[in-house]
Amino acid sequence: MGPADPEVYTSTGRVRGSAENGVAVFRGIPFAQPPLGALRFQAPRPPRPWDGVRDATRFGPPAPQAPFPGSPPAPPAAGGTGEWLTVNVWTPAPHAAALPVLVWVHGGAYLFGSAAEPGYDGSAFAAGGAVFVSCNYRLGVEGFAQIPGAPANRGLLDLVAALRWVQENIARFGGDPANVTVFGESAGAGVISALLAMDDAAGLFRRAIAQSVPGTVFTPALAADVTRAVAEAAGVPATREALSQTEPMRLAAASMSVTGRMRQFPRWGAVRLTDTPFSPVVDGEVLPRAPWRALMSGAAREVELLTGHNRDEYRLFIAMSGRLGRITDEDAATVLESFAPAPDGPAGYRKAYPEADAGRLFEVVFSDWLFRMPTLHLAQAHAASGGRTFLYELRAEAPAAPETFGACHALDVPLVFGPAGQGIGATLAGERPPAEFRALGDLMRSEWLRFAACGDPGWPGYGTERRTTRVYDLRPGVGPYPEETSMRLWERHQFDALDLSG
Repeated sequence: MGPADPEVYTSTGRVRGSAENGVAVFRGIPFAQPPLGALRFQAPRPPRPWDGVRDATRFGPPAPQAPFPGSPPAPPAAGGTGEWLTVNVWTPAPHAAALPVLVWVHGGAYLFGSAAEPGYDGSAFAAGGAVFVSCNYRLGVEGFAQIPGAPANRGLLDLVAALRWVQENIARFGGDPANVTVFGESAGAGVISALLAMDDAAGLFRRAIAQSVPGTVFTPALAADVTRAVAEAAGVPATREALSQTEPMRLAAASMSVTGRMRQFPRWGAVRLTDTPFSPVVDGEVLPRAPWRALMSGAAREVELLTGHNRDEYRLFIAMSGRLGRITDEDAATVLESFAPAPDGPAGYRKAYPEADAGRLFEVVFSDWLFRMPTLHLAQAHAASGGRTFLYELRAEAPAAPETFGACHALDVPLVFGPAGQGIGATLAGERPPAEFRALGDLMRSEWLRFAACGDPGWPGYGTERRTTRVYDLRPGVGPYPEETSMRLWERHQFDALDLSG
């Protein structure tokens, strides 16, 4: 402990953080009780108070998860104390007043990830004059499995609990509880799209930034069928009693077993072609409707929304799986048949992209179905209901290997946060990104901060007639939406909950 170590009194007790690079940092503060024992598969409960001063210099353990493919094993703490539900705060001045607040929701296919990842360091945002908060939430079976007798979408309820903690406590860290912006990428953006549609989340944030919104939400029937498959892989009945008595890491391993053989479940329809068996569930209670329908009906109209996607979203997954340049005509035909929207289906894509080979068609239709068109439709639904909406597309390419990755999924993370020394951000940006790439990231971050402060990132809003789009390239600009060809193919499509097929 140093003499300058900052201390703050929260609603449940005093915490001591650390002074780092000119900002105060507090890590591992519980926002809910450990969801184990009688609280397993339950909605989060408020944390218990503590006496004395709690050390807040270390991140809390990640939610139970299998190792990300190709990465080291998850830390042993992931299955230990169960104190997974924690927040972390970076603030330029704990005793300041009314600073804008940004709450980060990490991605990871609803299976992986943690707020402790080096690429999610909040120092740059705090240095920019905002209070930055990150948090963990339950993943996989713990957070999203449809379990009889348990509330659905426990991972979403965790985020609601974290946002309530922010409302109660952030003023003590210098933040303004009336000026909270939630932001996230990939599955984190999917969580945010769900929060926009949830009654429980109403009034907990003023603005939202959703980076690469996935289009997958499930019906209870599909989600329950996934639960049965995971339970079978774990060798236990798909009941709340049996699952509650099964170690979380055993269920995480069973989930990965199912993920590795998704194509063996044709009744899951298009989901069988993806890399995750979990998504938010439109259960009618926690998540009343699919986010796109909810926003079209005026839900979250008062929340200002900034959303966007990357040009070559699915290239990351093709490249990381070693399939770049190896996509066959059969592969392309399968995804076209599964994803291409009515009324024209696969023929519509082939006509719209006449020069595209199998690899290009595979990438474009997968990018459109999974990220690009859900993001666009979220912006359109919000704007059509009268919400203030801003849209962007990232077109700058990954400096580490532009020919391999292009402007792929997750490239926006090292841009917005600044280059990380390890992880996917380093893989895409390289250890020493060129100055022009860093400058683009500084610009994006400054516009995120401006949006969080006042609701205006600095470019004209998106409208259903004038589709003004911020284009993030090495020479940034503003213009019409760049992916009009795909937009026309998908204009009649509704992103509703995915159901069992057949």
